[in-house]
Amino acid sequence: MTAVIDKPVREPAARRGRWAAPPRPVWEEEPGRAGLAGKGLVLALACLGILFPLWIVVVTSLSSRRTIDEAGGLVMVPKGITFIAYKELLSGGQVTRAAVISVLITLVGTLFSMTVSVLCAYGLSRTGSLGHRWVLMILLATMFFSAGLIPTYLLVQSLGLTDTYPALILPSAISVFNILVLRGFFMGISQELIDSARIDGAGDFRILWRIVMPLSRAVLAVITLFYAVGYWSAWFNASLYLNSQGMMPLQNVMIQLVQKQQAPVGLGQAIRTGQLSGLAVQMAVMVMALLPVAVLSPFVQKHFRKGMLTGAVKG
Repeated sequence: MTAVIDKPVREPAARRGRWAAPPRPVWEEEPGRAGLAGKGLVLALACLGILFPLWIVVVTSLSSRRTIDEAGGLVMVPKGITFIAYKELLSGGQVTRAAVISVLITLVGTLFSMTVSVLCAYGLSRTGSLGHRWVLMILLATMFFSAGLIPTYLLVQSLGLTDTYPALILPSAISVFNILVLRGFFMGISQELIDSARIDGAGDFRILWRIVMPLSRAVLAVITLFYAVGYWSAWFNASLYLNSQGMMPLQNVMIQLVQKQQAPVGLGQAIRTGQLSGLAVQMAVMVMALLPVAVLSPFVQKHFRKGMLTGAVKG
């Protein structure tokens, strides 16, 4: 005879008593087909709203003067591609010099900001360090209160930094928010691991370099991107502290071209003779300003969730 084994019948949640799992909220339920279709439609519209303006900027920068004149302005459908705008911009004039200045300011400023932020965050993450609570309170106070624009300018002027490149880095070198995120991530590292390194004779700098930083690659990548984008996109400090036109970074030159305040000599001649469209030049400069951020962001995107959320929650 074949034994028949009855499968256990799962009782309803109401009969399982206090051990039953609570019902899921409405917003945590699995979406149906209509919900998935709606989400896909919203995401598609959001992507279209972001990519369509970028498409217009890129196509216009690659269009000839005749195509731009026929379109009456911005070009949506390309009719031939020409790189004359980029060729003129990168021919060694003011725009090329401004791009080099922006790259150097971004590299030096990001390195300086990350060095100071990492050292400060590591010191504040060690609860036994000298005066860490008072330093933390002072840093938090600067997030809500500032001296203002005029005292900051007078301080930079009194230090002799006006019309110098350090004026583009030092006044905005440190972000307290980034320090707090780094501190929260560092505090989440196992204390036993650090204690074992101290027993082996490692000092604070060696622990930071060999243990803490390798375990914090995600948050370091995110904070590095934040600082780099901030330096690359900055324009206010240059307009405030720089007087020489030849020292202006790329963002300030782009503003001058877009507002048509002042065009470089070579570009101005090409625009006046009809060889080049001023609108194409403006769009090409915008593409050059957006290109580094667009290239670097996908490589750091995978670290955003782990780096930012973990650092913020553990802080």
